[in-house]
Amino acid sequence: ALLIAPVTAVVAGLFLDDIAEVVERTDYPGDPTGRAMPALRSLVLSARFLGVVILGNIVALLLLLVPGVNIAAFFIVNGYLLGREFFEFAAMRFRGEEEARALRRHYAGTVFLAGLLIAAFLAVPLLNLLTPLFAAAVMVHLHKAISVREVARSSRR
Repeated sequence: ALLIAPVTAVVAGLFLDDIAEVVERTDYPGDPTGRAMPALRSLVLSARFLGVVILGNIVALLLLLVPGVNIAAFFIVNGYLLGREFFEFAAMRFRGEEEARALRRHYAGTVFLAGLLIAAFLAVPLLNLLTPLFAAAVMVHLHKAISVREVARSSRR
């Protein structure tokens, strides 16, 4: 169970662009599709994310013996990390790294809630095998919704 989140992170990092492109073409046919991240950069970001997720889950594992806290720690750690990384991966198809990170910070609560949804999906045996597909699709939709909100917000200024 400890390794399901890191494995999800690696699989998603390698295939997120393919999944995102399918979602964009299917659900947003009038919008331009994002640009795929270069393979080497995607690999570096996936490896970095793998390390962060393993570290976060080790911290959560330390709380395993504390009833109630262990479940909360799993969801908080994985909700934050999965939300953060999947959103940034989806956003970087349309934006630079810094802009994607700033957008994630600005909508941190929304991204965290989406990450909690992904963590809940991750916690269900067998269903968790589809987590990379689910997470990528959720974050592509979330990024599109936030982008529309950002355009509307900037046009009001």
